Amino acid sequence: MDFTLNADQLAAQKMVRDYVAKEVMPTIGEWDRKQQMNPEILPRMAELGILGISIPVRYGGQGFDYITLGLVCEELERGDTTLRVVMSVHHGLNSMSILQWGTEEQKQRFLTPQARGEKYAAFCLTEPGVGSDVVNMASTARRVGDKYILNGEKMWISLATKAHHFLVVAKTNPDAGHRGMTAFIVTSDMPGVTTGDIHGKLGVRAGSTGWVAFQDVEVPVENRIGEEGEGFKVAMGSLDNGRFTVATGAVGLIRACLEESIKYALERKTGGKPIAEHQLIKQKIGYMQQWYEAGRLLCLQAGWMKNQGIRNTQATSLAKWYATDHSVQAALEAVQIHGAYGFSDEYPVERYLRNSKGAVIYEGTSEIHQLMQADYAFGFRADHPLRCELPAYNADEWQREA
Repeated sequence: MDFTLNADQLAAQKMVRDYVAKEVMPTIGEWDRKQQMNPEILPRMAELGILGISIPVRYGGQGFDYITLGLVCEELERGDTTLRVVMSVHHGLNSMSILQWGTEEQKQRFLTPQARGEKYAAFCLTEPGVGSDVVNMASTARRVGDKYILNGEKMWISLATKAHHFLVVAKTNPDAGHRGMTAFIVTSDMPGVTTGDIHGKLGVRAGSTGWVAFQDVEVPVENRIGEEGEGFKVAMGSLDNGRFTVATGAVGLIRACLEESIKYALERKTGGKPIAEHQLIKQKIGYMQQWYEAGRLLCLQAGWMKNQGIRNTQATSLAKWYATDHSVQAALEAVQIHGAYGFSDEYPVERYLRNSKGAVIYEGTSEIHQLMQADYAFGFRADHPLRCELPAYNADEWQREA
């Protein structure tokens, strides 16, 4: 594995870093206090091509590889978790799933406008009474002729009130366990689809989180993703993609904590010298540096495997578990270094701490990933190829137009 970033990867990284520095960071604190999503975020990300960064050009994307996707997520979360969440649900959980599982007609109809940023997308798996226990979801889809009748409610859905397309998993055979689940693309304008926002969140307050309800929604058979009964496989493949974006974003949050802490420690003085010269402060900075580098390497490994078309569930799980757990630790240390100022929104580290907590819960709690890694270690679990793997990156086929 070569860890050297190529010219395309560096250019994309710089583009997003400049966008975040100039357009996001100056105002994100204000939107966080308002608990509202800046209405310019989604159109601007679309304009810059971020929403389809690692989707092939022929489907409206930018044709970058999966490592570039990770770099972009790191830079976005360096500004605020809100932006990375957009990439997790729109790009990782939805668009990449259509790229992996969709028919050519579905890619043209749904993926292309999503990659161009003309339509926004979300992912609907979690329910009011079901989180990690996916198999016991209550949503159902009953086939009647050339349609499915969808009923149920999904909760904690990012972009719920912004999205035009939802990737929804529901039970088509309630008695068949994980083999009785099927995935669909549902559009927000279908009769019976209603959405709403959730307020009062601890973190990601400048983002959009809500619920989506389905009341006798008629979903055409041609909107089914994969075969009937493959919904669990689709969902798990989606999570491999979404977890990669969460992991790389968490690396960006660790970096944000590190950079803000270094800046403050060099400016703040006690006893006539910068606190950066105190050993206990150095210890905290040293740990954050370690966490950043280790998390970054785990994410590069997972991204490389994605580029090769290799099943990466174990590698992505490990990257997500490590990076998100240590982003919480980095945020705690950053607040501690800032002292009383870290307890106020005068500095961004209190926002980093609030934002960090979500990622150890969604897309597989830290406890779920811990159990997964133990099962891999014992040999109780192994990564076998899916029926449909995420396409390996091919520069000749994916490349951007001159």
